[in-house]
Amino acid sequence: MTYCVGMRLDAGLVFLSDSRTNAGVDQVGTFRKLSVFENPGERVMVLMTSGNLSISQAVRQAVSDYVGPDGVTIWSAPNMYEAARILGEAVRVVHKRDAANLAEFGVDFNIGMVFGGQIKGERCRLFQVYSAGNFIESRDENTYFQIGEAKYGKPIIDRVVTPLTSLDDAAKCALISMDSTLRSNVSVGLPLDMLVYATDSLAVTHFVTIDAQNQYFNQLRNSWGAQLKSVFEGIAAPVWDAAPDATANVLSSSNMHSKPMRVHLPAGVKASAPLEPLQSVAQQPQSKKQH
Repeated sequence: MTYCVGMRLDAGLVFLSDSRTNAGVDQVGTFRKLSVFENPGERVMVLMTSGNLSISQAVRQAVSDYVGPDGVTIWSAPNMYEAARILGEAVRVVHKRDAANLAEFGVDFNIGMVFGGQIKGERCRLFQVYSAGNFIESRDENTYFQIGEAKYGKPIIDRVVTPLTSLDDAAKCALISMDSTLRSNVSVGLPLDMLVYATDSLAVTHFVTIDAQNQYFNQLRNSWGAQLKSVFEGIAAPVWDAAPDATANVLSSSNMHSKPMRVHLPAGVKASAPLEPLQSVAQQPQSKKQH
C-alpha cells in the first residue's frame, strides 16, 4: 500500500509520497512512487502513483513514450489539462494491453495517480487520475488530493490547508499528515520523497528524501505528539448527570432523558435485579451520595 498527498496553493505545489510496497506480510519492499518530468524554464510536472506496482511502472513508462496521433507528447502538451489527458490515455493503453491477462490470474487493474505541475504560460494545476484514465482537477474548494491510505492523514489537512497557506506551512502539514499515517498503518513506510514547487519557478524548487535519521522530521513527530497530548490534557473532562441549571462541560444532564437501547431478556431467563432508571447525581438520595 502507499500514501501520497499533493496540494495546490496560490504559492505553488507540494507533493509527498512514501516508498513502501507490500506483496504480502513478509514481502515488504521500497520503491519510489514520485516521478518528475522537468524541462527547466518550460515545464515541471510531478506524478505520484499508488496501487499495483507493476501497473504503476508500466504506466509511467507508457506516458514517457506516448506520442499522440497529432504528434503531441507529455513534453510538448500545450497545457496541464492536455498533459493529464495524455496520462489518462497511457493508462488506457496499458489497460488494453495487460488487463485481460492480469484478470486471468485474479489481479485487478488497480492504479491511482496524483499529477500536477506548471507549463509556461499558465498557472499551477493539480489532477487526480483514476484506473479508467479519467481524471478530476483540484479547485479552491478542494485544494488537495490523496491516494492510498488517505484516511489517517486527512483530518489535519482539512483543518489547516487553504489556497492561501504558505508553501512551508503546507509542507509541514503534509509531513504531519504522513506521520499520522505512519503511526496507524504498517503498510506505509519510510523513506519519503517530498517536492515543493514555487509558482512560476519552472524548475524544482526544493526536493528531499526523508529517512529515519532526518532531523526535522523526527523533531516534528516528537513535537506534534507532545503538543497533541498537552492540548488533550488541557481540555476539561465531561460532567455527567449534571443538575438542570449546570452550564459548564455538561455531557449529560438530568433533563436530557437519555437511556440506552436495551435488549430484552429471553424467555426463561430470570432477571437478577430489577432495572432501575438512570438517575442524575442531583436526584440520588442523600444516603447514596455519602457512599
